[in-house]
Amino acid sequence: MMQREDFKIEICTNSAESVRAAVAAGANRIELCAGMPEGGTTPSYGEIALVRELIPAGMHVIIRPRGGDFLYSEEECEIMFRDIEMARKIGVDGVVMGCLTANGEVDVEKMQKLMVAAGDMSVTFHRAFDMCREPYKALEAIEHLGCERILTSGQKASAEEGIPLLKELVNRARKVIIMPGCGVNSGNIRKIAEATGACEFHLSARISVGSDMIYRNPAVSMGGTVQVAEYGRDVTSADKVKEAIASLEKV
Repeated sequence: MMQREDFKIEICTNSAESVRAAVAAGANRIELCAGMPEGGTTPSYGEIALVRELIPAGMHVIIRPRGGDFLYSEEECEIMFRDIEMARKIGVDGVVMGCLTANGEVDVEKMQKLMVAAGDMSVTFHRAFDMCREPYKALEAIEHLGCERILTSGQKASAEEGIPLLKELVNRARKVIIMPGCGVNSGNIRKIAEATGACEFHLSARISVGSDMIYRNPAVSMGGTVQVAEYGRDVTSADKVKEAIASLEKV
């Protein structure tokens, strides 16, 4: 049976409200993101600064200038460099990032520059890994860069589906932590842990909540032609985090 100290839970949070819920539920670490429908983009200075005041440790921030692919221009890399610099000045514990070449390999040159900018902050190579052509070659490159962990679904639509590759990555990794993520919840986290041997897990544990707006105009959409939930938002549920932790403690 796994004890609480045997595993770590990272919650992908989209707001200060979600951070408070994750920490209250016992999460070891949070990843702060904006733009969740795009897979996560760098949050604002104000959000990062406020969350830093809310939690004493375990705060990681995604460094991603836009949604879409992970092939970045020099200008986009400069944006990432400045965002890392900002995060470091605020006192963030870690950053989450990843750059690829057009051929689906880790862009070592760009990553080396960003690693220097990160300094002594922890670095997680995010799910750009899942878009790599050769996962084992990517693993070696990421280990050589000095990243602390890799967030991955095992190059499948969900971590549960990616169990075979996740297990092999855990077995092959020598210097980096393999952290399953994407679709991880209380119903499958135990299965993923037992099947892969992973000890760190990434999940969002979000629920949808309604808006407190009384007056509503259904004729207008802030998303334009893209349909979005105008009168609702997703937030981390403390209960869902607790359920995931309880499931792991049964392993």
